[in-house]
This record gives sequence, C-alpha cells and structure tokens, in this order.
Amino acid sequence: MIDFGIDKLALIGAVALIVIGPEKLPRVARTVGAFVGKAQRYVSQVQSEVSRSIELEELKKMKGDIEDAARQVEETVASGMTQAESGLHTALSDANANHAAGFYNDLPYVSHSPPLRKNWRLKRGATPLWYKQHHGVRRQVQSGAARVARFRPPAASSARRQP
Repeated sequence: MIDFGIDKLALIGAVALIVIGPEKLPRVARTVGAFVGKAQRYVSQVQSEVSRSIELEELKKMKGDIEDAARQVEETVASGMTQAESGLHTALSDANANHAAGFYNDLPYVSHSPPLRKNWRLKRGATPLWYKQHHGVRRQVQSGAARVARFRPPAASSARRQP
C-alpha cells in the first residue's frame, strides 16, 4: 500500500491531536484502524479472486492444449489403422489370388487339415492339486446324500440324530 515512515506517522498524529482533540482521538484511531483492516481484507480478497481467475484461465488453456494433442494422437492412430487395414486387405487379396492359382498347393509344409482340438481333460489334469483344493474343484463324484451330508450345518445334523 502506501509507504509511511515514522516521521510521517508522527506528523499525522500531531495534526490529528490538534484537530480532533485528546478526548476523541482514541475512538477515532480505533475507527480508522477498523476501516484500514476492512480495506486490507477487501484488497486481499480481490487479489485472491483475481489470482484464482488467472489460474482458471491457465487451466482452461492447458485443457484445450491437452484435448488438441489427444485429438492429434487419435487422428494419427486412426490413419495408421486405416493404412494397416488397407495393406492387410491387399495382402489377403493377393494371397487369395495366389491360392486360387494353386501357388500354395505345391508347397509341402502347408497343412490343409483342420487344427487338432485340444483335449480339455489333459489341461484339467495338469492343474496342481493344491489349486483344485483351494478353489473347490471337485475331484471325485459324490452322491446326492453325500453332498447333502457334506454341506449340512453341524447343529442341524446333531439335532436330527437325537430323537
């Protein structure tokens, strides 16, 4: 704010003492102090609002820059995908044309049989026993009565046995 030195404050105090008088000077000084405090709070509030609005504008600008960069990346990925797709289509059409001409039929290492189906029992048998026990995989066939007895609550089974 305004730069007041000790000499200026002393001069203002002397003039105020002469003009206002010694009786009213403390009350006027308190009132002036309250007004100065309110003014300082108002100025600091306005400064914080201005700084917030500046930060908000910077964030909006940064958001726009990030959106533009993301849009450019998306466009480059899309163009790369279309180029790869067109290359794949041309390669497939060339392969189909060569296959129709009998080019691949003469090669000895190309298999024309369907791929063998994998046996799921072999996969299931390769699972470790601890994994099966931990995840509750059934390893043996149980009858209905055995399953009921296994999952029956202990209190219900003891109450049923006692007539």
